[in-house]
Amino acid sequence: MDKILEALVSSSHPLTVKRAIVKKVMEAAEKEVTEEQCQALYHLTTRLILQGEDAFQRQVGLQVQEAYARYHRDEFARFFSKEFVLGLLQQGYGSLDCRDPAILDFLHSSLRLLISCPAVLELAPLLQTEVLRIICERPEPATCAKLATILTDFPQCVPREKAGVLFCQQLVRTFAYFNCPATEERELREYVTQVTRVSVLLQGIWKAEPATLLPSLQEVFAIISSTDPSFEPSIALASLVQHIPLQMITVLIKSLTTDQNVKDASMTQALCRMIDWLSWPLANHVDTWVIALLKGLAAVQKFTILIDVTLLKIEQVFNRLWYPIVRQGALVVLSHMLLSFQHSPEAFHLVVPQIVPLVKSLKNDGLPNSKTFLLQFAELVHCMMYQYSGFPDLYDSILESIKELPKPNEEKIKFFLNQSAWTSQSNSFASGLLKITGKSETGKTGLVNLGNTCYMNSIIQILFMATDFRRHVMSLHLNGSNTLMKKLQLLFAFLAHTQRAAYSPRSFLEGSRPPWFTAGSQQDCSEYLRFLLDRLHEEEKTLSAFLVTSPKPEPATTSAETLNNAASQPVADSQSPLHPEPVAAKGDGRTLVERMFGGRLSTAIRCLQCHSLSEKEEPFTDLSLAFCPSMSKCHGPNDEHKSSSSVGPCQGAVNGGSESSEGSVKEGAGTRMERPVVEPTLSVPDLVDYFLAPEILENENCYFCERCASLQRAEKVMQVVAAPEYLILTLLRFSYDATCHVRRKILDNVGIPLHMSLPLRQHGISVTSSSSDSPESGENLAKKLKPSQKEDGMTENRTNMPYVLSSVVVHSGMSSESGHYYSYGRNVSNTDGYVAHPSSKSLESSSLSESSTASQEEMGCADHKSTDWFLFNDSRVTFTNSESLRNVTGRFPKDTAYVLIYRKQEVSGQQSNPGPVVNGSRLSGEPPLQKELMDAITKDNKLFLQEQELNARARALQATSASCSFRPNGSDDNEPPGSCGPSGGGGGGGFNTISRLVF
Repeated sequence: MDKILEALVSSSHPLTVKRAIVKKVMEAAEKEVTEEQCQALYHLTTRLILQGEDAFQRQVGLQVQEAYARYHRDEFARFFSKEFVLGLLQQGYGSLDCRDPAILDFLHSSLRLLISCPAVLELAPLLQTEVLRIICERPEPATCAKLATILTDFPQCVPREKAGVLFCQQLVRTFAYFNCPATEERELREYVTQVTRVSVLLQGIWKAEPATLLPSLQEVFAIISSTDPSFEPSIALASLVQHIPLQMITVLIKSLTTDQNVKDASMTQALCRMIDWLSWPLANHVDTWVIALLKGLAAVQKFTILIDVTLLKIEQVFNRLWYPIVRQGALVVLSHMLLSFQHSPEAFHLVVPQIVPLVKSLKNDGLPNSKTFLLQFAELVHCMMYQYSGFPDLYDSILESIKELPKPNEEKIKFFLNQSAWTSQSNSFASGLLKITGKSETGKTGLVNLGNTCYMNSIIQILFMATDFRRHVMSLHLNGSNTLMKKLQLLFAFLAHTQRAAYSPRSFLEGSRPPWFTAGSQQDCSEYLRFLLDRLHEEEKTLSAFLVTSPKPEPATTSAETLNNAASQPVADSQSPLHPEPVAAKGDGRTLVERMFGGRLSTAIRCLQCHSLSEKEEPFTDLSLAFCPSMSKCHGPNDEHKSSSSVGPCQGAVNGGSESSEGSVKEGAGTRMERPVVEPTLSVPDLVDYFLAPEILENENCYFCERCASLQRAEKVMQVVAAPEYLILTLLRFSYDATCHVRRKILDNVGIPLHMSLPLRQHGISVTSSSSDSPESGENLAKKLKPSQKEDGMTENRTNMPYVLSSVVVHSGMSSESGHYYSYGRNVSNTDGYVAHPSSKSLESSSLSESSTASQEEMGCADHKSTDWFLFNDSRVTFTNSESLRNVTGRFPKDTAYVLIYRKQEVSGQQSNPGPVVNGSRLSGEPPLQKELMDAITKDNKLFLQEQELNARARALQATSASCSFRPNGSDDNEPPGSCGPSGGGGGGGFNTISRLVF
């Protein structure tokens, strides 16, 4: 039969005749055939299959061999022996090389003919050894694909146990050599199919033998982390990622990022190659693994790797957005890389030139998912332009291209940025020693206590939270100058943009500390605030005086007194003066401090003998509110509360220090030390009423009347004639006890309304002055407590100017020389509270009644959220609420409000103070960050990341022997917010707690 068949296939008979005879040969297989005939026929068909001259011969060989093997399987099993198979796999067949794909095809078809025969099991050990040997020879993708098909159909031929682990590792290694020479789409599709087939084989092995998975992945990492410049692994490795269980992400990333044996160069190379995998068309979850590794590196503070990889690969990732098949995964990785790279705009600016062309392409490509993708992409771009504002030349064309697309709100943008920041990544891989000291969940930056500098830290934070003042400061053009305003601008920039949890304000401390303040000792924060504002004011006046002599700036008038006062102050670089627009609003010549914090106070004194009237106006930046003696007395359980309306006149100083006069407070000071009043017995409105109440000057405080030419009884009335944008109120809590020669603290619990109104004398109404007082007069703070007599000419109609609470500095302790300062603050602009309508009230009515205050608080809309308020406690910043602020003294008797800032609210029919000017336009939001500030912040952020990384590496080396305990953060309801010493919060221990110095 074999001779007939051999002669037939090589004859010249017509093809139809040949096929008819082949059919007869196949039908003869059903009859009994001798062993010799079967073996001869199997040899012939094998030669036809492997070495047939044409497709017809190969087809005949397959058909005849399959027919005879079906009916004579035992004979075929003896033919397909171990020796025969081994010869095929090691020596080939005839002229065919052992690596020829036809050999594997023949092996596969032969095994299929023996699928239910014991012979397959006998061949399995041999095949297990041979496939391992073949894989170790790094065959081409086509060979591997055919081998994968055989092993998928015959899993018993897959190497087992240790050999199985080795086989998987070598197969992964072979993947690295799967280079694609394809130039046409058909070839590329075939290549992808081959790679996919091999990866599916690995998936099956991993599922059947889980012990092979981790060694395989270790081999993957060893390949992609290789720094050998002569070897570049194939991108085909990306096809393996989709088969790795996602549940293993945490374990694997932990193993990689915390392994001290993995060098930075190897990790960088591995991450770069994983990012290259985004180009593989059919790989799933590559983006998930890339982001997981990025987060894992951030968690263990390996920021150098993240910086290098981001700058190296960001443009390549962006370019993947042009290809729809890999676009979505690339956008996820791009978003994380850009949003997390927050210390510098460098990465974002690398891709800025490509944004507009991509947006245009997405609008015009007509693909169904392009619109959704464009919305996601535009959201990312808005976030980045928000983070790195101040580059209009780069962003104008981008804004124009996406102007019709929705823009995310500020809260959403901040959420994305805070969630993605490297310093915000939760470190679940390392011990407590490796925790990142990133910003708190508030997104705000604390200030490092440099040794009893909480007085400065609390003041800086409340000035920073004065939104409009901060925006004006940040809009000033001060490049190159060394002024105090420049230092404040730089400090504000760092508070807004640094990645540090707490910034060290050492440079600002050295430039702003009053000369009489002793370094390292506790100081009065209100005194520091007054000195700071005065320095800023005088400095700007000095610069304005220099601008007068310059032909370019508009002329500004200045007095001899201004120049004399400014002569002792530091002078800015004459080549970098303040920008003219932010310095003076509408050309009124006022400094920034005057425009933001400056008000005017009118003092009128009328002689009760001749009724002559003397009036003068003085500027002020804060009002110092004294406590009336009857107010500061301790009320017993049966005592009735005495309102300020029943108390005689008693006033505090205007810009006049932080101490009250001896006579005004010493009666109640000693009693206060014994038993504090926990419940509020008076409020800030009471103290303001008391400050503005008329006062009788008599006895030793008689007024010298020029008309009478003698000392006379007189009545003194103070009125606010110009309301500041920010009203600073200082509660004079520290009084001098002449009997004990010590300064004592008044611990009265003062109610703090969220909204209040300041009585303001209407414009156009003035009091005729018969004499003029010198600027130095009116310093007498001694109060004669007698009811004021209202007489004609001393009262006028007033307008109530609405204010909303912006921030509060709290003093924790028993004296000004010890204790601790911390502050509450929130962002408030001139329209955040409510729009009030002006109303006139006579002087007889209370300027800030309880009912009006309550109604105003009901009208307010800015305090409903629990996260509206922030608690600034040196390095620590937390969320809090208005209730915590208003109840702090009730819970902790030694913690009392000291300095308060209220923001003036817009009144209908009255023009509000305009925002800062930048490039000729008014800003309603944060001004763009200037290049010099951006460069300084970028440099420091990079330094911070390097410091974090070095510290983490040093701590990791000691982690096995180090021990660390952490005290959980207490809530405001359980512990006092003040904490600056080992005893914890200030005031929490009641009056038996020993007062401690602040350090």
